[in-house]
Amino acid sequence: MKQVAHDRAKREKSPSQDTLGYSVADEETEWLQSLLLLLFHSLKRHPPLFLDTVKNFCDILNPLDQLGIYKSNPGIIGLGGLVSSVAGIITVAYPQMKLKTQ
Repeated sequence: MKQVAHDRAKREKSPSQDTLGYSVADEETEWLQSLLLLLFHSLKRHPPLFLDTVKNFCDILNPLDQLGIYKSNPGIIGLGGLVSSVAGIITVAYPQMKLKTQ
């Protein structure tokens, strides 16, 4: 994120020959890229948070399908249930992987 901010500041300070190639979409892409990079680094540094996020994502697949909000095939629902169950077993087997709440 620091690199993106530095590049943006440098681009704003000095008029470049590449001003025609720069658009609003580039800035939106940079914002999204910074957000995804921050999310990736946060989840990488906190494995319990990553495990809980994966489990919650897998748990939401079945209700979305049952309510008709997002239709998916039974194989995806089964795979989501399997991954959620494995994540639950990991938190029981390794208590340090359980997300701590205060």
